[in-house]
Amino acid sequence: MSHRADEIRKRIAKRKRERVGEQPTNEGVKRTSLFLSDEERYGSGSYPMYEGGPGNNNGSHPLFRADVFIFKLLLSACLVLVTAIIFKDDSPVFQEAKSVVQSTLEEEFQFAAVSKWYSDQFGEPLALFQPNQDTKTEQAVESNEFSVPASGRVLETFQDNGQGIMVETESPSVEATEEGMVEKIEKSDNGLTIVLQHADGTKSWYGNLNEVDVTLYSFVKKGTELGKIKTTENEKGTYYFAIKKGDNFIDPIQVMSFD
Repeated sequence: MSHRADEIRKRIAKRKRERVGEQPTNEGVKRTSLFLSDEERYGSGSYPMYEGGPGNNNGSHPLFRADVFIFKLLLSACLVLVTAIIFKDDSPVFQEAKSVVQSTLEEEFQFAAVSKWYSDQFGEPLALFQPNQDTKTEQAVESNEFSVPASGRVLETFQDNGQGIMVETESPSVEATEEGMVEKIEKSDNGLTIVLQHADGTKSWYGNLNEVDVTLYSFVKKGTELGKIKTTENEKGTYYFAIKKGDNFIDPIQVMSFD
């Protein structure tokens, strides 16, 4: 690219020198654009351009600075080295720093909080598929109160269980109490269970399910149907529900009514 540009410039300069010695035969006749050369028609001025590759003088890209890149690389290596020394040395001096680094690495990333912040700042992300508007999800979203997973009679209280409650209901499915991200879909002591992570840092459990209607890591709105409840011959079923804030479970009856 560089050699080709130099050759073109040399040709233009040669033509200029040749025209200097020429005398016009007829001064009254004006030259039309049909007889103008390329450099006369478009001008012969040089324009700034980036010529990458081996022919470039300094061999660097205008958007890339090698010194900054090397500095960041060395800084990253130093951080890794310091962290390794802290965890390798059992000295009491590094105990506080070790606990800070360990708690930071073990802290769970709040995907639901980031998703809510993004929606508040920039609006809803572009959806590839339009959601079904004929569901009762939209009605539940309008409410600022917690949505009950499924109304019914509490069979096992929070005091009996220590973590959540067991509810008997005639509803065929459970719904999300608040918008959030599906963090887990697992089989536990409470049967097939869905765990939602919410923007305020809380989590909610929906257990003893027969079928799951959501996918892992998907974002659901308040009132979205999460899964089907196991039913008996009398068309009643029971489901497990729990709420956790931080490291402690709280009594769901304190924040919502199941009747």
